[in-house]
Amino acid sequence: MSLSLVANSYLDENSSKIRAKPVPWEGYQRAGLVTSEELALIKKVDRQPKAKTESILLSDGQTYALLYLRLLKKLQRVDTMQCILVLIADALTDHDERIPLFTRAAESDPDLPYGALLHAVSNTDDFVQLKASQILTVLLSSEQAPLQSQQLQPFLTTLASFVQGQVPNKRDVAVQCLEAILPRAEVRKAVWAIPGIISGLIQILKNKPGPQMSYQVGFCFWLLSFEQEIAEQLNKKYDVIPLFVDVAQGAVKEKVIRVFVATFKNLIIKAPAANLPAMLVAELLPFANNLSSRKWSDEDIPEDVQFIRDELKSRFESLSTWDEYSSELASGHLSWTPVHESDMFWKENAVKLNDKDHADLKQLIKLLQDSQDPTVLAVAAHDLGQYVKHYERGKKLVTDFGAKTRVMELMSHGNPDVRYQALVSVQRLVSHPWQSV
Repeated sequence: MSLSLVANSYLDENSSKIRAKPVPWEGYQRAGLVTSEELALIKKVDRQPKAKTESILLSDGQTYALLYLRLLKKLQRVDTMQCILVLIADALTDHDERIPLFTRAAESDPDLPYGALLHAVSNTDDFVQLKASQILTVLLSSEQAPLQSQQLQPFLTTLASFVQGQVPNKRDVAVQCLEAILPRAEVRKAVWAIPGIISGLIQILKNKPGPQMSYQVGFCFWLLSFEQEIAEQLNKKYDVIPLFVDVAQGAVKEKVIRVFVATFKNLIIKAPAANLPAMLVAELLPFANNLSSRKWSDEDIPEDVQFIRDELKSRFESLSTWDEYSSELASGHLSWTPVHESDMFWKENAVKLNDKDHADLKQLIKLLQDSQDPTVLAVAAHDLGQYVKHYERGKKLVTDFGAKTRVMELMSHGNPDVRYQALVSVQRLVSHPWQSV
């Protein structure tokens, strides 16, 4: 794993400035914070020409790896920490063979290298945080043994704050760090356990970033989709499929389309039942048909698109009208498709909302209670009215599940269509059939 895979202009520019700054190493020795041996070693490389430093590291790399990490552990001044981190990064740049010199530091001190670097990641200085994150990523991604929770959790918690924050450099570095460490299965599982990272990545996509960031975030989701549990739960928990389709449809760069197409393929392979219905509702099939007619430089894209088309087409052809409705309901994206307004459909199918312990009815009510989308609210209120119109005993269930109160609230909603559909639904909920008089 090369240090250059986590690249950022802010880090590059500030690293150049930090290399030129003097550090009071003699003062640290007088204060008893640095030994005379450590001072002699550091003076050999401090602000020296690159060729000289490279020669020293070639012959004495392990000594300097331990020196840098020990100094980082015990010296707390921000400018000094900045300098040490730059020295570590410079030693690693274009020299992947030196990575084990740092990871082996644990043999001399179990708190190294990760304890010192994790402490730096929690510093309040932006440069220290980001440079330590860059170095940590290189070391963690290169470890031969599975990573331990104490190595991962503090770092991932910091990355979660970066991706959710408003500082562009922090978001940029955090996404690159995730790209680099998510190929490891233990990292994928650990990331999935931190909702802030997932929601932060989703928010980045919703803010319509440039092609490079869209690709990088998509790459993170592609890596995550290799885990069975994540493939099964990702759309259910975060409603990502419509967003992924939207990003892919709006993409101009081939690599952005490629990474989302590959993600769709993974989600279908790993968890077809959980994802195909939502893909149909999000109209991935017509989009895939459109993609199949284009010319691509990447030969994997046509193959993946064909796979997606075949799976969606097969699913679409086997769907009954009720299956289509149930899929739409499960996706959470209700719209005025023909089934909603067909009185014959409701006459034949209203009772099916009661199947499997009223699962679909509960989902309809959940959308009514949780959605902020006026179209979803209007359609859900309409459907609830159709349910009680064609299934008289449904009125008690709707009341027991708390939906009657919610529909009455929607009669004063800001959207006129929501108000109208809620009014019609309430009228049906409170009406009495002639036969009961």
